Amino acid sequence: MRDKCEIIHQWFNSLRRFRFPFDQELVSIPKNGIYIIFEKGEKFKGLDRIVRVGTHTGDNQLRSRLYQHFTHENKDRSIFRKNIGRCFLNFENSSYAKIWELDLTTKVQRKRNAHLINKTFQNQLEKKITRYIQDNLSFAFIEVNVKRERLNLESKIVSTISFCNNCKPSTKWLGSHSPKERIKESGLWQVNGLYKEPLSTGDKKKLEFLVKKQFK
Repeated sequence: MRDKCEIIHQWFNSLRRFRFPFDQELVSIPKNGIYIIFEKGEKFKGLDRIVRVGTHTGDNQLRSRLYQHFTHENKDRSIFRKNIGRCFLNFENSSYAKIWELDLTTKVQRKRNAHLINKTFQNQLEKKITRYIQDNLSFAFIEVNVKRERLNLESKIVSTISFCNNCKPSTKWLGSHSPKERIKESGLWQVNGLYKEPLSTGDKKKLEFLVKKQFK
């Protein structure tokens, strides 16, 4: 019998796929939902392997969240981008890795750490991350309008994948260079939500309904 991880991979692989640039297809992307990211070269039982599952907390912010990952060169607005940057820096054994960890979201933090930031280097790294994401990643989605349902379902999908012993990254996966052990172990570009409560039978039926709804 197929396990839940294989089933959700089949479901999500069956959905319409989006790649950068997706501006012309924006009308097809709902305002609220859960996004599923795939990465070039990553496979699981002949399917594209899921490498990240995410959502948004604010209402009507799905499109904005995707742009934060794909185009907005600011690692403090996208932990996904920050994690990819960590891999590049760790692979190069760069001394800038500690600086990359600084959160520059607020004006106070930017002023406090201004003397540490190499703006030229950081901008170059952000552009490298953007190129990697735009060249290698694609995504699908399911529409979920209620915040509580989005967060609950996202968490359980992530946990289900993280518990799978067969859904593992390739030897060439960039995430293998992550300083975050959970990313390397799970094969997912995320740390939060791993190894918690997986999809129940009821959750699985709900997810199947949402996937099938995309074809109507």
